[in-house]
Amino acid sequence: MKELKDYKNEVNKCSKCGLCESICPLFKVNPNDCVASKGKFIMLNGVIDGDLELSETINKYIDLCLKCGKCKGFCPSGIDICEILAAAKYEYMKNKFSGKIINFLQSKLVFNNIINIGEFLSAPFRPKYKSLSSKVPVVVYFKGCVNRIFPNTDKSLSRILKHHPVKIIEPFFECCGLPFLSEGNLERFIQVCKHNTDELRSLNYDYLITDCASCADTISSYPKYLKDVEPLLNKSVNWGDFIAKENIKFKFKKSLKVTFHKPCHLENDGFFEEIMKNCENVEYIKMEDYDSCCGLAGSFILKNSKISQTLIRQKAKNIENVNVNYVITTCPACIIGLKQGLFGKRTKAISLLDFLAMADEII
Repeated sequence: MKELKDYKNEVNKCSKCGLCESICPLFKVNPNDCVASKGKFIMLNGVIDGDLELSETINKYIDLCLKCGKCKGFCPSGIDICEILAAAKYEYMKNKFSGKIINFLQSKLVFNNIINIGEFLSAPFRPKYKSLSSKVPVVVYFKGCVNRIFPNTDKSLSRILKHHPVKIIEPFFECCGLPFLSEGNLERFIQVCKHNTDELRSLNYDYLITDCASCADTISSYPKYLKDVEPLLNKSVNWGDFIAKENIKFKFKKSLKVTFHKPCHLENDGFFEEIMKNCENVEYIKMEDYDSCCGLAGSFILKNSKISQTLIRQKAKNIENVNVNYVITTCPACIIGLKQGLFGKRTKAISLLDFLAMADEII
């Protein structure tokens, strides 16, 4: 596991060009130099060189990040700010009392049992996936924590795939690890990385499918922390990719208008328009800044509530401007953020799978 000091070369690659400021959603609403990556690198370089203490103030700026990764894709040097901030957060939290409390709550004893209890209580309400022959696609389903607790996604998938046989395998995965990574609990994060990849080693599968963009993005980061796991993950897609590939048709009797919110962690959204072409009586209207953050961003909303609410209101305004029945997304957390902004409004936020399962006919 790399320490903050091990990222000195990466931090020094930053030329302070300021391009990150032009793409950072937070800098647009709070134009403080320390909000964007450039300012964070200046502070962290001072910490690495011993000129600055990794103080509470610097920690607040570490937390003042959506972890959306937009700056990495825009950075001429390709610096991964999220990975560096995770190392800085770990260094800050490891000797703090609050860090010990968070680590306990995120331990296997506590965190896993909360998810397991929720999964057990919801089990009677979930459809059972049938055992199918080896001639159909084999999917290893990485079910995110939210959908392990709530059964809606299983119900939707069961209806969508009724006439498109798929063999679904659900190993005993733990959480993808994003909550641990965000709070600097790197030891616990690496623990779940090892567990989840070990579950994959003995399986033969055509696809590793997630129902959450954030889960998929976090899983794709495992090779940064573990060796020899990349081949296990190179078949990773989301349900949208799979449904588009299977060319499933959806017929809606009632005419509907929809728009799409692209989660920050969704790498490719090309599947969405392909699916919409297969939805009879559904009109897709692309909203302005469809790929801007919904404002929730996990624990960000708790630590930076005012900025979070500003982003939520901006997103809601963009949705209202297109005047649609539904805003569709592929991240359970984004749905919560969207629902906050749309509370009491005509447009409803819904997951892609739940929307498709509403179709009157699926062929």
